[in-house]
Amino acid sequence: MRTLFLDCGMGAAGDMMSAALFELCEDRDAVLDLLNGMDIPGVTLQPEPSVKCGITGTHMKVLVDGEEEDEEMHGHHHGHEHDHEHHHHHDRVHEHEHQHHDHGHEHEHHHGDHTHGVMHEIRHRVEHMNVPEKVKKDILGVYAILADAESAVHGVPVDEIHFHEVGTMDALADIAMTCLLMEHVHPDRVVASPVRVGSGTVRCTHGILPVPAPATARILEGIPVYAGDIASEMCTPTGAALLKYFAGTFSAMPAMTMDRIGYGMGKKDFETANCIRAILGETEAGGDRVVEMSCNVDDMTAEEIGYAVTKLMEMGALDVYTVPVGMKKNRPGTMICVLSAPENRDALTEAVFRFTTTIGLRYAEMDRRVLDREAVTEDTPCGPVRYKISRGYGVVRKKPEYDDLAAIAEKSGTGIREVRESLGNA
Repeated sequence: MRTLFLDCGMGAAGDMMSAALFELCEDRDAVLDLLNGMDIPGVTLQPEPSVKCGITGTHMKVLVDGEEEDEEMHGHHHGHEHDHEHHHHHDRVHEHEHQHHDHGHEHEHHHGDHTHGVMHEIRHRVEHMNVPEKVKKDILGVYAILADAESAVHGVPVDEIHFHEVGTMDALADIAMTCLLMEHVHPDRVVASPVRVGSGTVRCTHGILPVPAPATARILEGIPVYAGDIASEMCTPTGAALLKYFAGTFSAMPAMTMDRIGYGMGKKDFETANCIRAILGETEAGGDRVVEMSCNVDDMTAEEIGYAVTKLMEMGALDVYTVPVGMKKNRPGTMICVLSAPENRDALTEAVFRFTTTIGLRYAEMDRRVLDREAVTEDTPCGPVRYKISRGYGVVRKKPEYDDLAAIAEKSGTGIREVRESLGNA
Protein backbone atom coordinates (compact mmCIF):
# COMPACT_ATOMS: atom_id res chain seq x y z
CA MET A 1 0.00 0.00 0.00
CA ARG A 2 1.36 3.41 -1.01
CA THR A 3 1.63 5.31 2.29
CA LEU A 4 2.45 8.93 3.02
CA PHE A 5 3.83 9.65 6.48
CA LEU A 6 3.90 13.27 7.71
CA ASP A 7 6.37 13.95 10.53
CA CYS A 8 4.88 16.88 12.46
CA GLY A 9 7.55 17.03 15.16
CA MET A 10 7.89 20.76 14.48
CA GLY A 11 4.21 21.44 14.04
CA ALA A 12 2.39 22.13 10.80
CA ALA A 13 1.59 25.03 8.47
CA GLY A 14 0.05 25.05 5.02
CA ASP A 15 3.09 26.17 3.04
CA MET A 16 5.38 23.83 4.98
CA MET A 17 3.14 20.92 4.07
CA SER A 18 2.87 21.91 0.40
CA ALA A 19 6.65 22.36 0.14
CA ALA A 20 7.25 18.89 1.62
CA LEU A 21 4.79 17.34 -0.84
CA PHE A 22 6.38 19.29 -3.71
CA GLU A 23 9.74 17.69 -2.89
CA LEU A 24 8.16 14.25 -3.32
CA CYS A 25 7.32 15.00 -6.96
CA GLU A 26 9.66 13.68 -9.63
CA ASP A 27 9.06 16.22 -12.44
CA ARG A 28 9.02 19.37 -10.34
CA ASP A 29 9.06 21.79 -13.28
CA ALA A 30 5.89 20.24 -14.67
CA VAL A 31 4.28 20.17 -11.23
CA LEU A 32 5.15 23.84 -10.68
CA ASP A 33 3.41 24.64 -13.96
CA LEU A 34 0.32 22.85 -12.64
CA LEU A 35 0.46 24.83 -9.40
CA ASN A 36 0.82 28.16 -11.16
CA GLY A 37 -1.91 27.14 -13.59
CA MET A 38 -4.54 26.92 -10.85
CA ASP A 39 -5.70 30.46 -11.73
CA ILE A 40 -5.69 31.99 -8.26
CA PRO A 41 -6.02 35.73 -9.05
CA GLY A 42 -2.75 37.61 -8.62
CA VAL A 43 -0.90 34.65 -7.09
CA THR A 44 2.44 33.21 -8.23
CA LEU A 45 4.11 30.28 -6.47
CA GLN A 46 7.90 30.07 -6.23
CA PRO A 47 9.72 27.20 -4.50
CA GLU A 48 13.13 28.16 -3.18
CA PRO A 49 15.90 26.15 -1.48
CA SER A 50 16.13 26.42 2.30
CA VAL A 51 18.60 24.93 4.78
CA LYS A 52 17.77 24.12 8.41
CA CYS A 53 20.32 22.47 10.71
CA GLY A 54 22.29 21.32 7.68
CA ILE A 55 19.26 19.76 5.96
CA THR A 56 18.32 21.11 2.52
CA GLY A 57 14.63 21.43 1.79
CA THR A 58 12.15 23.74 0.11
CA HIS A 59 10.38 26.89 1.20
CA MET A 60 7.27 27.60 -0.88
CA LYS A 61 7.02 31.34 -1.49
CA VAL A 62 3.54 32.72 -2.25
CA LEU A 63 3.63 35.98 -4.21
CA VAL A 64 0.46 38.08 -4.24
CA ASP A 65 0.57 40.67 -7.04
CA GLY A 66 4.32 40.11 -7.26
CA GLU A 67 5.09 40.47 -3.56
CA GLU A 68 5.44 37.89 -0.82
CA GLU A 69 2.71 38.74 1.62
CA ASP A 70 3.99 40.13 4.89
CA GLU A 71 2.69 41.92 7.92
CA GLU A 72 3.19 45.38 6.44
CA MET A 73 0.57 44.61 3.80
CA HIS A 74 -1.98 44.49 6.60
CA GLY A 75 -0.70 47.20 8.91
CA HIS A 76 0.17 44.59 11.54
CA HIS A 77 2.04 45.37 14.72
CA HIS A 78 3.71 42.22 15.94
CA GLY A 79 2.63 40.75 19.22
CA HIS A 80 5.01 37.80 18.74
CA GLU A 81 7.49 36.50 16.23
CA HIS A 82 6.50 34.08 13.47
CA ASP A 83 7.99 30.66 13.88
CA HIS A 84 6.98 29.29 10.48
CA GLU A 85 6.98 30.79 7.04
CA HIS A 86 3.21 30.72 7.36
CA HIS A 87 1.68 34.14 8.00
CA HIS A 88 -1.01 32.89 10.38
CA HIS A 89 -4.10 32.71 8.20
CA HIS A 90 -6.21 32.70 11.33
CA ASP A 91 -5.02 36.27 11.87
CA ARG A 92 -7.22 37.14 8.92
CA VAL A 93 -10.41 35.50 10.09
CA HIS A 94 -12.71 37.62 12.17
CA GLU A 95 -16.25 38.21 13.16
CA HIS A 96 -18.76 39.96 10.96
CA GLU A 97 -18.70 42.92 13.32
CA HIS A 98 -14.90 43.19 12.79
CA GLN A 99 -14.03 42.34 16.38
CA HIS A 100 -10.63 41.05 15.31
CA HIS A 101 -9.24 38.03 17.07
CA ASP A 102 -5.80 37.64 15.57
CA HIS A 103 -3.68 35.36 17.79
CA GLY A 104 -0.47 37.30 17.65
CA HIS A 105 -0.99 40.61 15.90
CA GLU A 106 -2.73 43.82 16.76
CA HIS A 107 -4.60 44.68 13.57
CA GLU A 108 -4.97 48.16 12.16
CA HIS A 109 -7.02 47.25 9.09
CA HIS A 110 -7.40 50.01 6.54
CA HIS A 111 -10.77 49.08 5.15
CA GLY A 112 -10.41 51.48 2.28
CA ASP A 113 -7.57 49.34 0.97
CA HIS A 114 -9.23 45.92 1.16
CA THR A 115 -12.61 44.37 0.70
CA HIS A 116 -13.87 41.30 2.51
CA GLY A 117 -15.18 37.96 1.31
CA VAL A 118 -17.41 35.49 3.09
CA MET A 119 -17.48 31.73 2.71
CA HIS A 120 -19.73 31.79 -0.35
CA GLU A 121 -17.11 33.93 -2.10
CA ILE A 122 -14.45 31.38 -1.23
CA ARG A 123 -16.66 28.73 -2.80
CA HIS A 124 -17.06 30.93 -5.88
CA ARG A 125 -13.28 31.36 -6.22
CA VAL A 126 -12.67 27.64 -5.84
CA GLU A 127 -15.36 26.77 -8.39
CA HIS A 128 -13.53 28.87 -11.01
CA MET A 129 -10.08 27.44 -10.30
CA ASN A 130 -8.33 25.35 -12.93
CA VAL A 131 -8.05 22.16 -10.87
CA PRO A 132 -9.82 18.77 -10.98
CA GLU A 133 -13.23 18.47 -9.33
CA LYS A 134 -11.76 16.18 -6.66
CA VAL A 135 -9.26 18.90 -5.70
CA LYS A 136 -12.04 21.53 -5.53
CA LYS A 137 -13.94 19.25 -3.17
CA ASP A 138 -10.84 18.81 -1.01
CA ILE A 139 -10.15 22.57 -0.86
CA LEU A 140 -13.71 23.29 0.26
CA GLY A 141 -13.51 20.42 2.76
CA VAL A 142 -10.46 22.01 4.40
CA TYR A 143 -12.15 25.42 4.44
CA ALA A 144 -15.21 23.87 6.07
CA ILE A 145 -13.03 22.63 8.94
CA LEU A 146 -11.49 26.09 9.33
CA ALA A 147 -14.82 27.88 9.17
CA ASP A 148 -16.46 25.52 11.65
CA ALA A 149 -13.64 26.10 14.13
CA GLU A 150 -13.70 29.88 13.75
CA SER A 151 -17.50 29.84 14.03
CA ALA A 152 -17.33 27.92 17.29
CA VAL A 153 -14.57 30.14 18.72
CA HIS A 154 -16.17 33.44 17.78
CA GLY A 155 -19.81 32.44 18.24
CA VAL A 156 -20.66 33.50 14.68
CA PRO A 157 -22.59 31.45 12.06
CA VAL A 158 -20.31 29.83 9.48
CA ASP A 159 -21.70 31.91 6.61
CA GLU A 160 -20.84 35.11 8.51
CA ILE A 161 -17.17 34.21 8.99
CA HIS A 162 -15.12 36.72 6.98
CA PHE A 163 -11.74 36.19 5.33
CA HIS A 164 -9.54 39.17 4.58
CA GLU A 165 -9.22 39.27 0.78
CA VAL A 166 -5.43 39.56 0.40
CA GLY A 167 -5.02 37.06 3.19
CA THR A 168 -7.55 34.88 1.40
CA MET A 169 -5.34 34.69 -1.68
CA ASP A 170 -2.38 33.60 0.44
CA ALA A 171 -4.42 31.14 2.46
CA LEU A 172 -6.21 29.82 -0.62
CA ALA A 173 -2.84 29.25 -2.29
CA ASP A 174 -1.52 27.25 0.68
CA ILE A 175 -4.64 25.08 0.87
CA ALA A 176 -5.01 24.64 -2.90
CA MET A 177 -1.32 23.74 -3.32
CA THR A 178 -1.52 21.06 -0.67
CA CYS A 179 -4.75 19.61 -2.06
CA LEU A 180 -3.45 19.53 -5.64
CA LEU A 181 -0.10 18.04 -4.58
CA MET A 182 -1.86 15.44 -2.45
CA GLU A 183 -3.85 14.41 -5.53
CA HIS A 184 -0.64 14.35 -7.59
CA VAL A 185 1.27 12.23 -5.06
CA HIS A 186 -1.92 10.16 -4.65
CA PRO A 187 -1.15 8.02 -1.58
CA ASP A 188 -3.50 5.18 -0.66
CA ARG A 189 -3.12 6.11 2.99
CA VAL A 190 -1.94 9.16 4.95
CA VAL A 191 -0.47 8.76 8.43
CA ALA A 192 0.67 11.71 10.55
CA SER A 193 2.68 11.78 13.73
CA PRO A 194 1.29 13.35 16.91
CA VAL A 195 1.40 17.11 16.35
CA ARG A 196 3.73 19.46 18.20
CA VAL A 197 1.75 22.59 18.99
CA GLY A 198 4.26 24.58 21.02
CA SER A 199 3.61 26.35 24.29
CA GLY A 200 3.48 29.77 25.88
CA THR A 201 1.20 32.61 24.84
CA VAL A 202 0.52 34.94 21.94
CA ARG A 203 -0.68 38.53 22.17
CA CYS A 204 -3.71 39.71 20.23
CA THR A 205 -5.85 42.84 20.18
CA HIS A 206 -8.08 41.51 22.95
CA GLY A 207 -5.26 40.33 25.20
CA ILE A 208 -2.96 37.35 25.69
CA LEU A 209 -4.05 33.91 24.48
CA PRO A 210 -2.61 30.47 25.21
CA VAL A 211 -0.88 28.29 22.64
CA PRO A 212 -2.35 26.48 20.78
CA ALA A 213 -4.63 29.31 19.68
CA PRO A 214 -8.36 28.68 20.21
CA ALA A 215 -9.18 27.89 16.56
CA THR A 216 -6.19 25.54 16.28
CA ALA A 217 -7.15 23.77 19.50
CA ARG A 218 -10.70 23.34 18.26
CA ILE A 219 -9.55 21.76 15.00
CA LEU A 220 -7.12 19.44 16.79
CA GLU A 221 -9.80 17.93 19.04
CA GLY A 222 -9.49 14.14 18.84
CA ILE A 223 -5.92 14.33 17.45
CA PRO A 224 -2.88 13.47 19.62
CA VAL A 225 -0.81 16.59 20.32
CA TYR A 226 1.99 17.66 22.65
CA ALA A 227 3.62 20.96 23.60
CA GLY A 228 7.32 20.17 23.26
CA ASP A 229 10.04 22.41 24.68
CA ILE A 230 9.75 25.40 22.32
CA ALA A 231 7.70 28.31 23.70
CA SER A 232 6.22 29.38 20.37
CA GLU A 233 3.17 28.67 18.24
CA MET A 234 4.14 25.66 16.14
CA CYS A 235 0.85 24.62 14.52
CA THR A 236 -1.40 27.01 12.60
CA PRO A 237 -5.14 26.54 11.99
CA THR A 238 -4.50 25.92 8.28
CA GLY A 239 -1.90 23.25 9.06
CA ALA A 240 -4.22 21.66 11.60
CA ALA A 241 -7.15 21.66 9.15
CA LEU A 242 -5.08 20.06 6.39
CA LEU A 243 -3.90 17.33 8.76
CA LYS A 244 -7.42 16.70 10.02
CA TYR A 245 -8.79 16.46 6.48
CA PHE A 246 -6.15 14.21 4.92
CA ALA A 247 -4.63 12.08 7.69
CA GLY A 248 -6.57 8.93 8.42
CA THR A 249 -4.33 7.89 11.31
CA PHE A 250 -2.12 9.72 13.84
CA SER A 251 0.61 7.46 15.16
CA ALA A 252 4.31 6.72 15.07
CA MET A 253 5.80 6.03 11.66
CA PRO A 254 4.51 2.67 10.41
CA ALA A 255 6.82 -0.06 9.15
CA MET A 256 7.41 0.95 5.56
CA THR A 257 9.88 0.76 2.70
CA MET A 258 10.79 4.40 2.01
CA ASP A 259 10.72 5.59 -1.59
CA ARG A 260 11.08 9.38 -1.42
CA ILE A 261 11.51 11.99 1.34
CA GLY A 262 10.59 15.67 1.20
CA TYR A 263 11.34 18.55 3.60
CA GLY A 264 9.06 21.60 3.79
CA MET A 265 10.89 24.37 5.62
CA GLY A 266 9.76 27.13 7.96
CA LYS A 267 11.55 30.47 8.12
CA LYS A 268 12.63 30.64 11.75
CA ASP A 269 15.68 28.80 13.09
CA PHE A 270 15.59 26.56 16.15
CA GLU A 271 17.99 24.00 17.57
CA THR A 272 15.81 21.44 15.79
CA ALA A 273 15.29 21.67 12.03
CA ASN A 274 12.11 23.69 11.51
CA CYS A 275 10.35 21.56 8.91
CA ILE A 276 7.68 19.05 8.07
CA ARG A 277 9.15 15.81 6.73
CA ALA A 278 7.03 13.87 4.25
CA ILE A 279 7.96 10.25 3.59
CA LEU A 280 6.39 8.29 0.73
CA GLY A 281 6.77 4.53 0.69
CA GLU A 282 5.16 1.12 0.73
CA THR A 283 3.48 -0.60 3.66
CA GLU A 284 1.70 -3.92 3.81
CA ALA A 285 -1.77 -3.68 2.31
CA GLY A 286 -4.45 -2.91 4.84
CA GLY A 287 -2.14 -2.74 7.84
CA ASP A 288 -2.85 -0.45 10.77
CA ARG A 289 -3.06 -0.34 14.54
CA VAL A 290 -6.28 -0.64 16.52
CA VAL A 291 -7.21 -0.58 20.19
CA GLU A 292 -9.57 -3.23 21.49
CA MET A 293 -11.51 -1.94 24.50
CA SER A 294 -13.60 -4.40 26.51
CA CYS A 295 -15.68 -4.52 29.66
CA ASN A 296 -18.07 -6.93 31.37
CA VAL A 297 -21.54 -5.96 32.62
CA ASP A 298 -24.25 -7.98 34.37
CA ASP A 299 -26.79 -5.27 35.21
CA MET A 300 -27.81 -3.87 31.80
CA THR A 301 -30.94 -4.79 29.89
CA ALA A 302 -30.81 -5.83 26.23
CA GLU A 303 -32.33 -2.48 25.25
CA GLU A 304 -29.68 -0.56 27.21
CA ILE A 305 -26.87 -2.57 25.62
CA GLY A 306 -28.34 -2.03 22.16
CA TYR A 307 -28.51 1.72 22.74
CA ALA A 308 -24.90 1.79 23.99
CA VAL A 309 -23.70 -0.08 20.89
CA THR A 310 -25.52 2.40 18.64
CA LYS A 311 -24.01 5.42 20.41
CA LEU A 312 -20.48 3.98 20.33
CA MET A 313 -20.73 3.38 16.58
CA GLU A 314 -22.02 6.91 16.07
CA MET A 315 -18.97 8.23 17.95
CA GLY A 316 -16.54 6.59 15.55
CA ALA A 317 -15.95 3.07 16.84
CA LEU A 318 -14.61 0.83 14.08
CA ASP A 319 -16.80 -1.99 15.38
CA VAL A 320 -18.72 -2.94 18.50
CA TYR A 321 -19.79 -6.46 19.37
CA THR A 322 -21.05 -8.35 22.41
CA VAL A 323 -20.27 -11.79 23.80
CA PRO A 324 -22.28 -13.66 26.46
CA VAL A 325 -20.04 -14.49 29.43
CA GLY A 326 -20.33 -16.13 32.83
CA MET A 327 -19.37 -13.78 35.64
CA LYS A 328 -18.65 -14.11 39.36
CA LYS A 329 -21.39 -15.43 41.64
CA ASN A 330 -22.53 -17.49 38.63
CA ARG A 331 -24.23 -14.51 37.02
CA PRO A 332 -24.73 -14.46 33.26
CA GLY A 333 -23.33 -11.26 31.79
CA THR A 334 -22.23 -9.56 28.57
CA MET A 335 -18.75 -8.60 27.41
CA ILE A 336 -18.87 -5.42 25.32
CA CYS A 337 -15.93 -5.11 22.91
CA VAL A 338 -15.14 -1.86 21.10
CA LEU A 339 -12.58 -1.53 18.30
CA SER A 340 -11.10 1.95 18.05
CA ALA A 341 -8.47 3.84 16.08
CA PRO A 342 -5.72 4.83 18.55
CA GLU A 343 -6.49 8.54 18.22
CA ASN A 344 -10.16 7.98 19.12
CA ARG A 345 -9.49 5.89 22.22
CA ASP A 346 -9.99 8.61 24.83
CA ALA A 347 -13.28 9.83 23.36
CA LEU A 348 -14.64 6.29 23.19
CA THR A 349 -13.44 5.59 26.73
CA GLU A 350 -15.61 8.42 27.99
CA ALA A 351 -18.50 7.10 25.90
CA VAL A 352 -18.21 3.57 27.30
CA PHE A 353 -18.42 4.88 30.86
CA ARG A 354 -21.29 7.18 29.92
CA PHE A 355 -23.48 4.64 28.13
CA THR A 356 -22.73 1.44 30.06
CA THR A 357 -22.74 0.53 33.74
CA THR A 358 -19.16 -0.77 33.77
CA ILE A 359 -16.69 0.57 36.35
CA GLY A 360 -13.61 -0.77 34.55
CA LEU A 361 -12.30 -0.96 30.98
CA ARG A 362 -9.50 -3.07 29.47
CA TYR A 363 -7.24 -2.04 26.56
CA ALA A 364 -5.28 -4.16 24.11
CA GLU A 365 -3.44 -2.46 21.23
CA MET A 366 -2.81 -4.70 18.22
CA ASP A 367 -1.95 -4.81 14.54
CA ARG A 368 -4.65 -5.75 12.07
CA ARG A 369 -4.86 -6.44 8.34
CA VAL A 370 -7.87 -5.48 6.25
CA LEU A 371 -8.72 -5.69 2.58
CA ASP A 372 -8.83 -2.46 0.59
CA ARG A 373 -12.45 -1.43 0.19
CA GLU A 374 -14.24 0.58 -2.47
CA ALA A 375 -17.90 1.60 -2.73
CA VAL A 376 -19.45 1.73 -6.21
CA THR A 377 -22.99 2.15 -7.54
CA GLU A 378 -24.12 0.10 -10.54
CA ASP A 379 -27.26 0.20 -12.65
CA THR A 380 -29.10 -3.14 -12.53
CA PRO A 381 -32.46 -4.43 -13.83
CA CYS A 382 -33.72 -3.71 -10.31
CA GLY A 383 -32.43 -0.13 -10.30
CA PRO A 384 -29.23 1.46 -8.88
CA VAL A 385 -27.49 -0.80 -6.35
CA ARG A 386 -24.50 0.06 -4.19
CA TYR A 387 -21.74 -2.54 -3.96
CA LYS A 388 -18.81 -2.92 -1.61
CA ILE A 389 -15.72 -4.26 -3.40
CA SER A 390 -12.86 -5.64 -1.28
CA ARG A 391 -9.41 -6.44 -2.65
CA GLY A 392 -6.09 -7.64 -1.32
CA TYR A 393 -3.99 -10.71 -0.56
CA GLY A 394 -5.11 -12.27 -3.85
CA VAL A 395 -8.80 -11.86 -2.98
CA VAL A 396 -11.51 -9.86 -4.76
CA ARG A 397 -15.02 -9.78 -3.27
CA LYS A 398 -18.12 -7.91 -4.41
CA LYS A 399 -21.15 -7.61 -2.17
CA PRO A 400 -24.38 -5.59 -2.60
CA GLU A 401 -25.40 -3.32 0.25
CA TYR A 402 -28.06 -4.84 2.47
CA ASP A 403 -30.15 -1.65 2.61
CA ASP A 404 -30.46 -1.59 -1.20
CA LEU A 405 -31.40 -5.28 -1.29
CA ALA A 406 -34.00 -4.73 1.41
CA ALA A 407 -35.50 -1.74 -0.43
CA ILE A 408 -35.80 -3.72 -3.67
CA ALA A 409 -37.29 -6.72 -1.84
CA GLU A 410 -39.84 -4.47 -0.13
CA LYS A 411 -40.83 -2.84 -3.40
CA SER A 412 -41.06 -6.10 -5.38
CA GLY A 413 -42.67 -8.18 -2.62
CA THR A 414 -39.94 -10.84 -2.78
CA GLY A 415 -37.24 -12.00 -0.38
CA ILE A 416 -33.69 -10.73 -0.14
CA ARG A 417 -32.32 -14.06 -1.38
CA GLU A 418 -34.38 -13.80 -4.55
CA VAL A 419 -33.19 -10.22 -5.13
CA ARG A 420 -29.55 -11.25 -4.63
CA GLU A 421 -29.94 -14.15 -7.05
CA SER A 422 -31.54 -11.88 -9.66
CA LEU A 423 -28.46 -9.63 -9.43
CA GLY A 424 -26.15 -12.59 -9.98
CA ASN A 425 -24.67 -12.38 -6.48
CA ALA A 426 -25.97 -15.62 -5.00
